[in-house]
Amino acid sequence: GTIYFQKINNGIYGIKNGEAYLVTSDITFKENEVVGIFGQQDNLLIQTRELGFFKYENSNVSKWQAVSSKLLDEISVYNSIKLRNGNFVLGTISNGMIILNKKGEVEYQIDNANGLSNNTVLSLFEDLDQNIWLGLDKGINCINAMSAFSNYNDENGTIGRVYTSAIHNGNLYLGTNQGLFYKGINDNAKFQFIEGTQGQVWQLVKFDGTLFCGHNEGAFIISDTKASKINGIPGTWDIQEIEEQENLLLLGSYNGLNILEKDSGAWRFRNKIEGFNNSSKYFSKIKDRILVSHEYKGMFNLKVDSNLLSVKEISNHQSLTKELHSSLIEYNNDVLYTSQEGVYKYHYNTDSFKKDSIYSKLFENQNYTSGKLISIKSSNKLWAFTKEGINYLEPSGLSTALELHRIAIPNVLRDNMIGYENLLHLEDQKYLFGTSSGFLIIDIDKIKEKDYTIEINVIAKKSLNEPSQLIDKTINDNFKNKENNISFNYNVTEYDKYFIAEYQYKLDGIYEQWSSWDQSSMASFRNLPSGDYTFNVRARVGNVITNEASYSFVIEKPWYLSNLMILIYGISVIIILFLTHTFYKSYYKKQRERLMMQSQQELELEKLENEQQRMTFRNEQLKQDIENKNRELAISTMSLIKKNEFLNKIKEELKSVDQEDNLKHVVKIIDKNLNNTDDWKFFQEAFNNADKGFLNKVKEKHPALTPNDLKLCAYLRLNLSSKEIAPLLNISSRSVEVKRYRLRKKMNLPHESSLTNYILEL
Repeated sequence: GTIYFQKINNGIYGIKNGEAYLVTSDITFKENEVVGIFGQQDNLLIQTRELGFFKYENSNVSKWQAVSSKLLDEISVYNSIKLRNGNFVLGTISNGMIILNKKGEVEYQIDNANGLSNNTVLSLFEDLDQNIWLGLDKGINCINAMSAFSNYNDENGTIGRVYTSAIHNGNLYLGTNQGLFYKGINDNAKFQFIEGTQGQVWQLVKFDGTLFCGHNEGAFIISDTKASKINGIPGTWDIQEIEEQENLLLLGSYNGLNILEKDSGAWRFRNKIEGFNNSSKYFSKIKDRILVSHEYKGMFNLKVDSNLLSVKEISNHQSLTKELHSSLIEYNNDVLYTSQEGVYKYHYNTDSFKKDSIYSKLFENQNYTSGKLISIKSSNKLWAFTKEGINYLEPSGLSTALELHRIAIPNVLRDNMIGYENLLHLEDQKYLFGTSSGFLIIDIDKIKEKDYTIEINVIAKKSLNEPSQLIDKTINDNFKNKENNISFNYNVTEYDKYFIAEYQYKLDGIYEQWSSWDQSSMASFRNLPSGDYTFNVRARVGNVITNEASYSFVIEKPWYLSNLMILIYGISVIIILFLTHTFYKSYYKKQRERLMMQSQQELELEKLENEQQRMTFRNEQLKQDIENKNRELAISTMSLIKKNEFLNKIKEELKSVDQEDNLKHVVKIIDKNLNNTDDWKFFQEAFNNADKGFLNKVKEKHPALTPNDLKLCAYLRLNLSSKEIAPLLNISSRSVEVKRYRLRKKMNLPHESSLTNYILEL
């Protein structure tokens, strides 16, 4: 119930009942700055900046003779606090943070070399989860003092990647890619290298008080700090005991399987099992069989003789897939093979592997990375490794049924070589896990599941080409349509380095399905359409899934989709429909009239075509009539010509005979027939039928022509020669030529023009 403080140059004071009083004026506290005053039983423990701790007991001041006094005298402490468990944390000026136990012994010293942002600690704080917070010259650091995980980090790369480990005779041994190292199990000293073990160490196993080392160069026996190589054996993957033959060990080596024998208390190479030369990384002996799993060649089943000298028969298990990072181990008398498809158990009676649903739970619902299984007899646990964490099976406390446990330390934080995971049981529930830069100690007892609460911290809305605006997350809001870019920031309060918070979200109203788990603590949505939305988010820390946090909001419709605009659109649509209807009604009316007019025109056209066809037919008929008339004209003309020729010929014959009165009478009759006007009328009628209007046309054009001239024109129109015209006119051919000449003159034709052509062209 008392507050203590220091007055420089005066000493230590206390405040009780509102009054200050001097506690001690010891010269130590007058001349040296006090950075911490702590209660210890009924006394005070006072810490100075440069001189360390002093005890104030029974009004006396004395140096606290702690184990770390020498260290405390050499450092400058800026501040210090006492933890709830009684330990002390010192924040130094240049040596980082130091944790002392109740006795004053140094538990940890953490500085810039092994993790801190820098070495000047200006402020210290212990939170409710017993995390230690450090305010440094460079940022804020958090120490998970009660974490289930302790990390040994080989900063300088001296040790290398750890592939195996063992405890033997009080020493901790680490087999790495650079050789074999050791140090005392409770010693804070650095790891020491064991000479002769340079190179890759694959396995460390203990049998009958002897530590064996499977090495790239062969097999070694480790005696404290020395390594003795067993001659005759090539690179060795693993070493296993042989049931009922305690003096023999089975080695899986690069060249196959080899036998070690204990003779006179010493282990030596006995023989190689002949007939099988494949590299044997994973193997298991069951009675007279040895199963060997090869990642590239599959599972071999070897039948060997009773003396383990040679292989009698080799077969393959074709049902098992060949797979990288697969494994073969024994656990609780079961032989197990692991691949991406699950864990398979070997059945000796049927010589077959069958998938086991219990063991396969080790990889159920988790991303497969490695099929490596580790069986630790001292704790009766079977371990497996996935992308999300480390899983193990162990018998439950009430039965022999196997119970599954998960340690949510993801592969990215384990920092191990996939396919070469390794575990060592230290004590109680502590295990050493080898990493690429040291090792990790896992204390299962400290893994406590706790409740987590997720919160939405920041909500921001944003319009295109404008800065973001923060939103009050306690109020469900309506956003303008252009403010349709929304972002959310959320988190879970978890400061343990090896527990990673992962998040899932969904946006009801557009994305109804949960997103995949992701470490990002922000979600953004761009160009959301108008509507009602609810953002939901939840988190997963280790194996614990948190509550759901949510936020509802509305993105308003754009102005052109508002209720008023929709009403306007509706009225506009009605008007447009009405106008369209009116337009189409008028259009189709005109179209109908046009079609009717077109139909009428087509009917008239058809009528006209029919009329034209009739005219054509009539013309054809007329043409036929003309041709008939022409034919008749030609026949009549030819008949006249023949008749006149005949009569002329008779007349000439009669003239040559002595004429008498009777003959003269006959000649007169002939002349009368030669000059018969009836023949001309008949000819004229036929000619006019064949060539209407010709004679009238010639008469109109040449009024001076006589009837005889018209006759000549008609005969020339028929394209008759002078010889043919002569009988028709009852004159000689010479007379016809004279008539032609006279006709030319009456028609005033030029000398070079053809009379016949002229008449034909009229």
